[in-house]
Amino acid sequence: MAEQQNSEVITKEKIDKAIELLKEQKPKEREDVSDREAIRKMRRYIEKLTSDKYGYTYDEVSEMLKGLGINLTGSRIKYLVGKLKKSSRQRHKAQSFDNSQSSEPTAETQATVKTSSEANTSSLNSGKGKRKTKQQTVEAATT
Repeated sequence: MAEQQNSEVITKEKIDKAIELLKEQKPKEREDVSDREAIRKMRRYIEKLTSDKYGYTYDEVSEMLKGLGINLTGSRIKYLVGKLKKSSRQRHKAQSFDNSQSSEPTAETQATVKTSSEANTSSLNSGKGKRKTKQQTVEAATT
């Protein structure tokens, strides 16, 4: 069993004050972030520099960042930018899919229903390469 520490009695009033104090707390600002998060924040600028207009390579971007103490290889930066692009495309697709689910079905997705007369005249393969309709088969059998 856990030992109870010698402390003051905890009243409901103290708990309510503690809850209010805890609710008021804002998230702590982190000093260090993951490499993925760092690239996510810099992605727009990295893509701009590596575009045809600016012509920098990922290795050159890596060298620029090394001067600031961000030690990521050019291939790692390229990989992370690619992963971020892929995940944002998937997220965009999912949102588009969700939006299309709520709209009316289009003509292409609606099922086609045949009438009974259309069903009777549907094509049948006689096995000899010639096609006969059900109606022609019935007529031939009755004559």
